[in-house]
Amino acid sequence: MDFLDSALAAYAEAHTSPEPKVLAELNRETNLKVLMPRMLSGHLQGRLLSMLSQMIKPKRILEIGTYTGYSAICLSSGLAEGGEMITIDVNAELEPIVKRYFKDAGVESKIKFMVGNAVEIIPTLPAPFDLVFIDADKNNYSNYYDLVFPKLNPGGYIIADNVLWSGNVLKEKKDMDEDTLGIIAFNEKVQQDNRVENVLLPVRDGLMVVRKLNDN
Repeated sequence: MDFLDSALAAYAEAHTSPEPKVLAELNRETNLKVLMPRMLSGHLQGRLLSMLSQMIKPKRILEIGTYTGYSAICLSSGLAEGGEMITIDVNAELEPIVKRYFKDAGVESKIKFMVGNAVEIIPTLPAPFDLVFIDADKNNYSNYYDLVFPKLNPGGYIIADNVLWSGNVLKEKKDMDEDTLGIIAFNEKVQQDNRVENVLLPVRDGLMVVRKLNDN
């Protein structure tokens, strides 16, 4: 993930609004106690997600891949008054830490946490959504995109994390694993989709920002 010189990365964080206290605590606890803490959005990306959400002011947000709840807390900061967020994760073991930090952040009434297979859950969710964040199993990114697209409002946004996949997207296809191939397929699907406009931001491990143009 470390594409930027470490000194420049530190400079960027030093000139970014600091993490709210509750997120700094969640960041620390995740790194101390939870497997694969690199999955956490972290300071710089978290502030970006929060700012994007506040710019969009969504009434409804869907997140696919909760992990310990850091990105959900960031995204929920932009919810319009009376808005709601649904976040889905397959790992029930993380539910206690997720719900504790939702409560500590004062967002527990805004976020519904669902445990299960997102491919099965998404079709049961009522439309529409204004913002969707995808950060789950990489080989299913294209499936998630297809499932959420009809539920996305015209002018709504899909943001997908890890679209550079530690630089593995540049490997020869014969050397790619299943996750990398999933990311490649997703990136190509978005790039070829004339229903959207998109930009791939080389922030941390890459964020694909997609805006739905109309109600196709």
